[in-house]
Amino acid sequence: MVTGAGSGIGRALAQRLVVEKMSLALCDVNADRLDESAAEARLAINENVQRVTTHLVDVSDASRMREFADEVVSAHGRATLLINNAGVALHGRFEELSLEDFEWLMRINLWGVVNGTKAFLPVLRHERRAHIANLSSIFGIIAPAGQTAYAASKFAVRGFTEALRNELAGSNVGVSCVHPGGIRTRIAEDARMGANTPGSKPEYADAFARVARHSPEFAARKIVDGVKRNKARILIGVEAHALDTAQRISPARAASLLMGSLRSI
Repeated sequence: MVTGAGSGIGRALAQRLVVEKMSLALCDVNADRLDESAAEARLAINENVQRVTTHLVDVSDASRMREFADEVVSAHGRATLLINNAGVALHGRFEELSLEDFEWLMRINLWGVVNGTKAFLPVLRHERRAHIANLSSIFGIIAPAGQTAYAASKFAVRGFTEALRNELAGSNVGVSCVHPGGIRTRIAEDARMGANTPGSKPEYADAFARVARHSPEFAARKIVDGVKRNKARILIGVEAHALDTAQRISPARAASLLMGSLRSI
């Protein structure tokens, strides 16, 4: 199961996992993008042993996520890997955001992960071996100015995932927290502008594009490899590794390095 499968890392994960001979249950809130991802994945399937199903799902809706889990069991008979990938971004500093802006982002980035895990964990428990991978961010390790809402959500995903891994230690369910660096996806283009944020969305998207060095396919390979190895933390990109190390050694210096790399945003 891959949430947010309509584009970016989610679409790349679908393509990667189908090559790994897995059947897929793909979900997204955008029907057209979801259908495109499924069509691409189906080109690589072995129809004798694999299936690709699509599910129109808003991950912030807990009841819909429970229905999604039921649909997966009905269509596939089992569930072994859940990747809580769906996420959104929000342009603006804290004073420029409304509470409604903040709540919208948290419902998707944090509650989407919680809802997915709550819905599917009982199903995963029935497998000999299963796994949950939750998408945080490098901004779940270090928090730059201008990212109060996004960093809050991704730090929360990290804390939730690390605690969950400790709770499930020794069980049949592995848990990984994924921290991508700069990945070329549509997240900046699809982001909302804060209620009082100056500038335009294209300006923010262009600035993000200048620091997004890695392809979604690169990220997907790293995630799948990390899941296979049951890694607790999956860092993606040299900048993610560098900032993680800097944060451990000197948090103040790490913040300076990060702001330098994001000076154009």
